[in-house]
Amino acid sequence: MPTKILVVDDEPRYLRLLEANLRTEGYEVISAQDGLQAVEIFSATPTDLILLDVMMPKLDGFAVCQRIRQFSNVPVIMLTAKGEEQDRVRGLDMGADDYLTKPFSATELLARVRAVLRRSQVSKDVSQSRVFEHNNLRIDFARAEVWRENQPVFLSATEYRLLLQFAHNVGKVMSAEELLTSVWGAEYREDKEILWVSIARLRQKLETDSHNPRHIVTRSGLGYLMPPVDAE
Repeated sequence: MPTKILVVDDEPRYLRLLEANLRTEGYEVISAQDGLQAVEIFSATPTDLILLDVMMPKLDGFAVCQRIRQFSNVPVIMLTAKGEEQDRVRGLDMGADDYLTKPFSATELLARVRAVLRRSQVSKDVSQSRVFEHNNLRIDFARAEVWRENQPVFLSATEYRLLLQFAHNVGKVMSAEELLTSVWGAEYREDKEILWVSIARLRQKLETDSHNPRHIVTRSGLGYLMPPVDAE
């Protein structure tokens, strides 16, 4: 069954460009021209990935991403205007997995799509033990579920993969470059901004006090780690 991608953009030129390049690579493409239509289409026909423009009528890309994150962790790539750094950060804050800056080439588009789809396929060989516990945090590897204080925590596919890196390396300081390469891919090793935002989102969801974290701790100038429980 081909991978299904929802493309959302109110500019016909970009919509045609996206559709043509994705279909050439064998992807099944569904399109929407505004935010409300995108939410309605995805609710009725879930897809494997969403390419989501920021500036759209009726409902902008940020609002669409926020609504979809209420019921799905489908990978989302935001399409932002050139130089709009605040849009990239806000999109990541809303739960987007990646972003593309317009104008972009077909090569860059397809590389980002492949990378995000690859990250969304959580490895089955994650641990010999089904359940991992760290203080009030519990991860069920078999079901890819996360719980805090016995309450479910909703993570995007990328956030979950980032959390797995810490869970599988308890007590080890991991550099930003190491995390970026492991979770996003080698081509992202210098993209510190996407890591900072993702770690901030994880802390907001996992920590009782995100300013005094217990699960994901910063080691200034070195990187990040999940400390051993008995070391806290």
